[in-house]
Amino acid sequence: MGFDLVALGARVRGFRLSQGMTSKALAERSGVSLRFLSQLENGQGNISISRLSSVAEALAVPLPSLIDDSEVTASENQRATAAEILAMSPATFGGIADDLQRVLRERRPRGGVLALLGVRGAGKSTVGARVANELNVPFVELDGWVEREAGLSLAEIFAIHGEAYYREVELRMLDRFLSTHRHGVLATGGSLVSHPVAWERLASSATTVWLQTEAQALWERVVAQGDLRPMRENPNAFSQLESLVESRAPLYSRADLAVDTTLQSVDAVVAAIADVANQPTS
Repeated sequence: MGFDLVALGARVRGFRLSQGMTSKALAERSGVSLRFLSQLENGQGNISISRLSSVAEALAVPLPSLIDDSEVTASENQRATAAEILAMSPATFGGIADDLQRVLRERRPRGGVLALLGVRGAGKSTVGARVANELNVPFVELDGWVEREAGLSLAEIFAIHGEAYYREVELRMLDRFLSTHRHGVLATGGSLVSHPVAWERLASSATTVWLQTEAQALWERVVAQGDLRPMRENPNAFSQLESLVESRAPLYSRADLAVDTTLQSVDAVVAAIADVANQPTS
């Protein structure tokens, strides 16, 4: 019987949540990257026995509690219980480790979902489309799906139904995307990170990338596009933008990866994200 990566990830995540531990805290305690931990909990982590032992130690649980002992075998006809695993000699355990590594490599999914985070104007649409083209995967703008589902523009959704309705549709569309796309690039709405349920779904199912941009750069991009309405209609627009960027930063910082787009060209940002997506997860 093959080793169930999804079950392994669910057990790791279950132990972590039961202890009230954040993904960042577990990553720091175990010495694995936050990005890799996210992939592990999502059933996509090609993890070694030694690294899995580090995760178990950080969770203060026995290693066999993470390994489904009904599926770890020393041979095709003999199953090892959790107690037997602990009692094995180094040579025998090493043989099972080799078998486990082989199965993990065979079952390792390719690709995955990249989710771009950032305030409006950070470049999620431009960068997302380019990265998707580079990786040859679909590109989806979540707010576009929200508008089509509601039959209204975002402005109309908020004006007619309010934020609660937008959150409801946003979560529904996020679930629909994640359930129908094993591979792809998703441009999220700028405020998704402030919705705990939506963020938890996204963080547990995708590699999240924060397009980090300073307020001044965001402002200059709007002006460069010829849109002077923010300045004419609201003299406090820039200070409000600064406050928004500052208040959202702690939420965005939970992403698996941050790419500063303030001074980098679109080509450089796309290359950086595509490079991470193409890196092996082991």
